[in-house]
Amino acid sequence: MLYYLIDYIEQLYHPPGFQVIRFITVRAALASITALVIALFAGRSIIRWLRQQQLGEQVREGEEAGAVSHVHKAGTPTMGGIIILLSVLGATLLWGAIANTYVWLVMAATAGLGMLGFADDYVKTVKKDKDGLPARIKIFGQVGVGGLVGGVLYFHPDFADYNTLTYVPFLKDQLLDYDLFRFWELGLDLGWLVYIPVVIFIITAVSNAVNLTDGLDGLTTGVTAFVSLGLIALVYVSGNVQLATFLNVMFLPGTGELTVFVASVTAACFGFLWYNGYPATVFMGDTGSLALGGAVGATILMVRKELLLPLLGIVYFAEAVSVILQTGYFKYTRHRTGTGKRIFKMAPLHHHFEALGTHEAKIVTRFWIVTAITVIAALLSLRLR
Repeated sequence: MLYYLIDYIEQLYHPPGFQVIRFITVRAALASITALVIALFAGRSIIRWLRQQQLGEQVREGEEAGAVSHVHKAGTPTMGGIIILLSVLGATLLWGAIANTYVWLVMAATAGLGMLGFADDYVKTVKKDKDGLPARIKIFGQVGVGGLVGGVLYFHPDFADYNTLTYVPFLKDQLLDYDLFRFWELGLDLGWLVYIPVVIFIITAVSNAVNLTDGLDGLTTGVTAFVSLGLIALVYVSGNVQLATFLNVMFLPGTGELTVFVASVTAACFGFLWYNGYPATVFMGDTGSLALGGAVGATILMVRKELLLPLLGIVYFAEAVSVILQTGYFKYTRHRTGTGKRIFKMAPLHHHFEALGTHEAKIVTRFWIVTAITVIAALLSLRLR
């Protein structure tokens, strides 16, 4: 909003220096500063309020009796994702071109999943129900947000030329077309029958994977900060015709504006890490983890780079796969032998390393390093074509 006001003043009166507001890089920098300031200064007040309301972490019995005990974390203020949402949405509203389809859509996805996470945290902390929202309600909410994102990306006229296309890493001049019905020449527009379910799956999978990653102090916050740094490069390149041509990737007009949003996410994560780093004085809860998952998932879908997700977000991917393998193998062995067996000492993966005796601060740092390496690798893949 502030961006539009300054731009209007610049067009009307032409004051010196005001024209710089039109540069995406300038607004991304201003949004980063704004998000960081909000996270650092508003965060202290929000944490104090959460503590006064006794909205603390509810430790599940399984965690108390399992291979890793987190009893010492009981009572730590949760729902700190409010800080992240306030920082990201506030900074983007101030400095982003919110009339841009990409920008308002990614904000809607982030806010929608953030509200879903808030409802889950509310049930856990205020209603004292450790199970939170029923799984079917959470899935319904994630599917709804995914359907919104997929529907707009497919049916909006701005995206008609590439609404089912996506970038294929490592293969030169190759794009994947989700419209499988084009081979039958039916004369009907049926590509949405494939594309929208794919978007729903990715939004749901990423938001759940980020949620699973949120188990150690600073883990999800730091990992997402590094992932967001990679996304800044991806969205800026995709929206810049010269860079997109040079790197031989799809030029997507308007996606450059997402730079402001993703820069806000990055700064908000670093600001929240001030309080969430070990030992954490606040947890983001599902309010933050689902919102960040929605932000990452929606952004990478908008720049048509979702096939880079397993590399860019390798920690999210590994955490989710570890849970799937652990659950699947336990059920399989129990069915075959009568006794369930486990692949890992505990799932998700970070708890496995905890159970092996590695301190959580060291696990978090190593996961950050792994993420930084794979983010660089994902960006380098743009030239390996």
